[in-house]
Amino acid sequence: MKREDSGQPVYLTEDIRALERVAAARPGAASLMELAGLAAAEYARELLGENGRTVLVLAGPGNNGGDAFEVATHLKRWFYRVELVFAGDEHQLSEDALAALRKWRECGGNTYAAPPAALRPDLVVDGLFGIGLTRALEGGYAELINGINRLPGSKLALDIASGINADTGAVMGTALRATHTITFIALKPGLLTLDGPDHCGKLGGTPGDGLRVADLGLDVGALLKSKGATTSAQSLRQALAPRPRNFHKGNAGSVGVLGGAYGMVGAAVLAGRAALKLGAGKVLLGLLTDHPPYLDYSQPELMLRTPRELLEAGMITVFAVGPGMGTVKSAEQLLREVLDANVPLVLDADALNLIAASKTLQARLVKRDAAGVLTPHPAEAARLLGCTTAQVQTDRVKAAIELAQRYRAVAVLKGNGSIIADPDGTWLINTSGNPGMAAAGMGDVLTGMVASLLAQGADARAAAAAAVWLHGAAADALACAGKGPIGIGADEVIEEARMLLNKTIG
Repeated sequence: MKREDSGQPVYLTEDIRALERVAAARPGAASLMELAGLAAAEYARELLGENGRTVLVLAGPGNNGGDAFEVATHLKRWFYRVELVFAGDEHQLSEDALAALRKWRECGGNTYAAPPAALRPDLVVDGLFGIGLTRALEGGYAELINGINRLPGSKLALDIASGINADTGAVMGTALRATHTITFIALKPGLLTLDGPDHCGKLGGTPGDGLRVADLGLDVGALLKSKGATTSAQSLRQALAPRPRNFHKGNAGSVGVLGGAYGMVGAAVLAGRAALKLGAGKVLLGLLTDHPPYLDYSQPELMLRTPRELLEAGMITVFAVGPGMGTVKSAEQLLREVLDANVPLVLDADALNLIAASKTLQARLVKRDAAGVLTPHPAEAARLLGCTTAQVQTDRVKAAIELAQRYRAVAVLKGNGSIIADPDGTWLINTSGNPGMAAAGMGDVLTGMVASLLAQGADARAAAAAAVWLHGAAADALACAGKGPIGIGADEVIEEARMLLNKTIG
């Protein structure tokens, strides 16, 4: 996937380990542990403010614990009151971690097996477990983390909150709930998707944002090209260019929305309105209900048709199929015809469920030459992959890539930290959005947005990345304006997305 589509690079644990090995081989350079410890101590000092405040540092049995020793030493030298709990065996520490422990002791620091009972720290620094954790935490470690979670005040995680899987964002038994995280070298998927954001803080560059990246002086992009990255406003700029003055509606394409069976007409209408408000030249709705409306009085620009009229219109640039479609036999036949058309497609909702249940439809999708974008939520993705929803959520990046490669289409696995995967194995994680998007109609709006960008000339990867980022950014803008996160409506997201699109593209 083009790096221009993205923000910051994201690396899996195996890639971070490769970068660490390269960095360790640099002659005369400070150790990564020393660099990480200093960066984290400086972030802690920003959070603490004046000297003399109390810090509880948790050091685990691995190199994350070594980072914690370095942090504790710096903070003590800067005249903070530091108490350190070491939950490990010093005889099993690495050479660098043992050296860091010695520094702590040389500056007069003590280690404890458990936090002092009466201690109420101003800041907890979590250096128990980093990105190497692969098993569920239990026993004494789980008790320690659960006890820390009950403490008030700020909690700063080193690299990733202890108990979060760095590659998936899954909670490994239990996990520390950090208010802030400083992650080293580069971002990891587990910080950005599934349960990671609730435990690690929001991506940003100031203490209030929560999640900070310290590259430790490494040019990671030059050392190892990443397959993953975050979305950003740049994703939108990459998808669409400013319009020239000499422009007409034909230049912006025509979107055909196929869906809206009985009782679900609103889904197709929302997709159509989103496509229109994001710039498609014309939008036609092919409604499956037996008693379709003749006009959308709130959006009279939408052209309402029967499904047959839509398929025979002959002027559709992009089809958006699935919102409120239903899974009856007639819907399956219509989907079959759309799949046979040499037109870019956005497939969502019941279109995905029909494909998941039919080997014939799957074969038709795979054989297509025109661009395709799939936008499943985890349960729909599980049906398409023939597994359980839990299995999809266990490794969202892997599931999204498998979807993209199996069906030869760009896949958007929706959820907290939506994953946009390409058949070539590259992927993006979305960092915009908030819980207010857990509302009816949001997926229909996203479908219309992707289709609109496709119709205006963006390729499938760029359209998906831009629409997903814009969709979430619009909801974030509503929340910042006091209109959410609770109670955000899908129709409000359309209006806010239009304003953001025009501000961003210019």
